[in-house]
Amino acid sequence: MSYDGGPAFPLSAELRGNRNASSIEGMSLRDYFAAQALRCVTAGDHVDGQGDANRHAALAYEYADAMLRAREAK
Repeated sequence: MSYDGGPAFPLSAELRGNRNASSIEGMSLRDYFAAQALRCVTAGDHVDGQGDANRHAALAYEYADAMLRAREAK
């Protein structure tokens, strides 16, 4: 999915002032959703310390993409 949902925590133009917008927009909404989903994806692995980090990351972004699709469908 190429749509990232825009900035997770955008600032209004008046708050941005003369600053470069790319330096204050921060993470995308997709990255924010993935970071939140990662907490659930990895929750069970704290018991034995095992797990596939690459698979966890991929799953987190799958959830993030699903959340963005659901958001657009409303």
